Amino acid sequence: MEKRITTPLSDEVVESLRVGDKVLITGYIYTARDAAHKRMVESLKRGESLPIDVKGQVIYYVGPTPPKEGQVIGSAGPTTAIRMDSYVEPLLKLGLKGMIGKGYRSAKVRELLKKYKAVYFAAVGGVATLLQRHIKSSELVAYEDLGTEAIRRLHVEDFPVIVANDIYGNDLFEEGRKKYAKIEV
Repeated sequence: MEKRITTPLSDEVVESLRVGDKVLITGYIYTARDAAHKRMVESLKRGESLPIDVKGQVIYYVGPTPPKEGQVIGSAGPTTAIRMDSYVEPLLKLGLKGMIGKGYRSAKVRELLKKYKAVYFAAVGGVATLLQRHIKSSELVAYEDLGTEAIRRLHVEDFPVIVANDIYGNDLFEEGRKKYAKIEV
């Protein structure tokens, strides 16, 4: 089933999403990879506030390349999500509702998604040019010194993702492995 959603996300929207749903996201999303996540969590541990309000927001695990002339953004394909797993809970506690990356998440993160009512979307790796077309603007908002790993605010239109983990404990990757294991060769 294909669904269109707009950021910021509410609990009701997150509750309506199920593993395998094809989703088109419109609105603003934020970029952050390993270095930005580490810095955000360290700031929270020191009692500092974050440079962005994550409540209801979606973070895209991407470090876009610099844009070429005439482009809004350079190559913007997803990075491996499991690398951010150790940083997820503090952001979910603050109301983060979605994450976009590639690959599976740990069992701990899947449990946290249920606890905090958030969803993990998978974007297809290797199609950075296709994804780039859905990004209409890009604004640097924090950690400029991190270069491509700085936090950016992206305006996206019909950004294509698939629900990989929902708040009901379902896992697209696990279901796929089970289906594949049933195939007789």
